[in-house]
Amino acid sequence: MSALHVGLFTECYRPIQNGIVASLDALAHAIRARGHDVIFVTPSMPGYQESHEHVVRIPSLPLPTRTAYRLTIPLLPHDRDARTLERLSIVHTHSAFVTGWMGSRLARRARIPHIFTYHTQLEEYAHYFPFESSLTRSAAASLTRSHCNSADVVIVPTGAMERHLRDLGVRRRIEIVPSGIDVGFFASGRRNEAVRRALGVSPADKMVLAVGRLGREKNLELTLEAFARLGVAGARLVLVGEGPHREILERSAQRLGIAASTTFAGEFARAELPDAYASADVLAFTSRSETQGLVLAEALAAGLPVVAVDTPQTCDVLGSDGRIVAPEPFAVAAALRQALEEPSRSREGPAVARRFDAAEIGDRILAIYAELAQRPTVAAVG
Repeated sequence: MSALHVGLFTECYRPIQNGIVASLDALAHAIRARGHDVIFVTPSMPGYQESHEHVVRIPSLPLPTRTAYRLTIPLLPHDRDARTLERLSIVHTHSAFVTGWMGSRLARRARIPHIFTYHTQLEEYAHYFPFESSLTRSAAASLTRSHCNSADVVIVPTGAMERHLRDLGVRRRIEIVPSGIDVGFFASGRRNEAVRRALGVSPADKMVLAVGRLGREKNLELTLEAFARLGVAGARLVLVGEGPHREILERSAQRLGIAASTTFAGEFARAELPDAYASADVLAFTSRSETQGLVLAEALAAGLPVVAVDTPQTCDVLGSDGRIVAPEPFAVAAALRQALEEPSRSREGPAVARRFDAAEIGDRILAIYAELAQRPTVAAVG
């Protein structure tokens, strides 16, 4: 296969840190390792200094909500950016919003393949928009359906999301390919007492870890309510992440009487996460809005026991390698208690996590690129 020029169109990229950005960086690394070229196309971020030249920044405006995300203005500010995009042989969109629409339009105009990876259930984020919730959810579903049906192939990370998109009316070809992680990187973490002390956890304490954006859609109130019912002496809840819901969660911790045993640790650099996982005793995962939940794969790679609420996508990721429980406080608390009372690390987790190895995932996506590059693109719109 001759060298490909791949454009990854995403509404979300650095300096934002989250699972989508991590999976995009892992994919780009895997593609480049096979001798292909990758360019990110993403909104500008005021004050952010680009760390490498393989990024085209599109002008943007702040959104009328409390978020780090930006509203893309579909214009190319420099002729060199237009020339860069003219060289693309593959468009791979990762958003159904304006940046994704730009990629879809470019692919149709240039008659090159368009692949879309479905990362986010947009309907679960309706609360961020100042409109009536049911109308926003309906509009989000329509946007998702339209963008999926403009692509040649839609990639979803779990079988649950394939079923979800079919229910929304998506007719295009769907491939199930998980979002990848560097399994060896997360398996390299070591229990670190200095890290635990910095998080308020003494050597004798038990550390319950939650990792992710502090947003309403992540359902972290359930984590707090479960921890309040845990009943394990010396346990501490550590939440790693930032987001617009933090103040509300801090007030909830006060109301539940667990503020003194809860650490809001803020956002960690990616390099710090392996030791954070390895220094914990159990991961609590109560989000019901994920398409996959990259945190689950990271915890598996680290060998950290996982307690997660029962959703089809969580079951797809964990299989039998985790405690999957009903989404209610007493059930989550009981599973956390059981995990803490059986303090062995997961022996199967790292092996299970190999399903998410970024290099293998990259090869699977490259195979889709290569197949599509060999035939004309005839993508429908609607």
